[in-house]
Amino acid sequence: MNKTRISKKWLNQDTNSLFRVILDLDNLTEARNFFRDLLTEKELLEFAQRWKVAKMLSAGKAYVDIEKETGMSSTTIARIQRWLKSGMGGYKLMIKKEKI
Repeated sequence: MNKTRISKKWLNQDTNSLFRVILDLDNLTEARNFFRDLLTEKELLEFAQRWKVAKMLSAGKAYVDIEKETGMSSTTIARIQRWLKSGMGGYKLMIKKEKI
């Protein structure tokens, strides 16, 4: 994993504050309510689709099948694949945790 090439511009007081409040969510209902207030429906659905694509890629699904099922472009799928393989490990960690 080559973390040295990943920009750290997004790491700041505001993003850390956001991450802290996310960690304070106690259950699915709180998470749903918070994220629905924070994001538009379109943004929320986009995040969910990216998560779905990451899981499909992790399961070995072909790009063409993922495109058909999700409607995501091959460019977006490739970007998710790149982050899955050489990002900061967040996708891999959460995919592993979800399987437990």
